[in-house]
Amino acid sequence: MIDLHAHFLLPEYVAAAERAGHLRPDGMPGWPKWSVREHLDVMDAAGIEKAVLSVPSPGVYFGDDFRAQVLARRVNEAAAELAREHPDRFGFFASLPLPDVEGALVEVDYAYDVLHADGVALLSNAGGMYPGEPSWEPLWRALNARSAMVLLHPTSPPQWRQVALDRPRPMIEFPFDTARAVTDLALTGVLTRYPDIRFVVAHGDLLPVLGERIDSFQGTSSVATQLKNLSYAVGSGYCCTVAA
Repeated sequence: MIDLHAHFLLPEYVAAAERAGHLRPDGMPGWPKWSVREHLDVMDAAGIEKAVLSVPSPGVYFGDDFRAQVLARRVNEAAAELAREHPDRFGFFASLPLPDVEGALVEVDYAYDVLHADGVALLSNAGGMYPGEPSWEPLWRALNARSAMVLLHPTSPPQWRQVALDRPRPMIEFPFDTARAVTDLALTGVLTRYPDIRFVVAHGDLLPVLGERIDSFQGTSSVATQLKNLSYAVGSGYCCTVAA
């Protein structure tokens, strides 16, 4: 069994997030503790052979493109090192400094060609931009050319203060923002224009019931089919949520 929805946390990542004001990430009480040994122990207990690590929400972008590039490089190199030290147990999805598309393209090349990433992790929105954003087309072309695996993971929506009502965003808002992101990918044609990208969707609880509803408004039958063809990572948490 391979876990495609497994998060890891570096102390320097948590420090950078806290400096940017993320003391209670996505409304949670605080940052969880993470260690290689504890992660491996949980994997062993659950019968998980290998985990593909990724940075959790809120990702690496905290409002500054350059700092996001630096942080993405740091966490990606650390993840690659973990994969080298434990080649039978860990792989990794590279973080990208979106919404900086040029920076993201640089990191895609480095992650694949130098670090040998298993894919990339994208959040449901980056700085309030959703993945059907026209300026992201070069990124989708680059990922399609590599037949990339993309873990699409939710984060807090840009209007979270109005809709979350002081509740932790993973509780309700994460499935809804996943739905917004995947619907955007479908309705803007990204899923059909770039068929060689393999999407794995985390917290996609709402998607199975949305396809037919969207098609009824659009007068088509294509969105429901696209959503059925996606892969879904089930569960939630900071480590060892097992892909279906």
